[in-house]
Amino acid sequence: MGSPSTATRISERHRRAAAATGRYDRRLAEILDHATEVFCEKGYEGASMRDLSRASGMSLAGLYYYFESKERLLFLIQKHTFSTIVQRLKARLEDVADPEQKVRIFILNHLEYFLANRQAMKVLTHEAEVLKNGFATELAAIKREYYRICVKLLDELKEKRGLEFPTRIAVLSLFGMMNWIYTWHNPRVDGDPEPLAREMGDIFLRGVMSGKARR
Repeated sequence: MGSPSTATRISERHRRAAAATGRYDRRLAEILDHATEVFCEKGYEGASMRDLSRASGMSLAGLYYYFESKERLLFLIQKHTFSTIVQRLKARLEDVADPEQKVRIFILNHLEYFLANRQAMKVLTHEAEVLKNGFATELAAIKREYYRICVKLLDELKEKRGLEFPTRIAVLSLFGMMNWIYTWHNPRVDGDPEPLAREMGDIFLRGVMSGKARR
């Protein structure tokens, strides 16, 4: 038999590279999950790389292979969280035309993720100002995108319904309603994300839509 063709060898290299990347990504996700638990329990300042090493079951040297510092760990947790929320939101909004429905989708998307990832949400909320320099800049860009999406949705609602209300105050008030839900939500009392989002949406939309109509 002849030797494998060049195309076959390239295909095999790609397969192996993809498999290695998949293993790396899975391991990375596991480490981030453990780091989230540690930061949630001890706080960023109280957690050490040794704590993170023990929680992940990795040697300290192995942990430093993936991350040069716990600051990078916190950055990746926050980046993954916000990026996931934004990507899911964009996918859900794609074929929706009604501005009120878009706002309701925004609320549901936010609450679903927050309630499914309570520890990550606590870390994001309590450690929001820790990151500096390049980490803070990159994360701020994702947060700004998320904020601007919400601004756009409420501006569309104002235009469609002929309403007048301060968009900035409305957006920040909505985030204030949603962001602390992990501190009080009780599934047995408050229900699942979908009915909760519907009720929260009713309260918020009744407020902004009760304002005076634009002349």
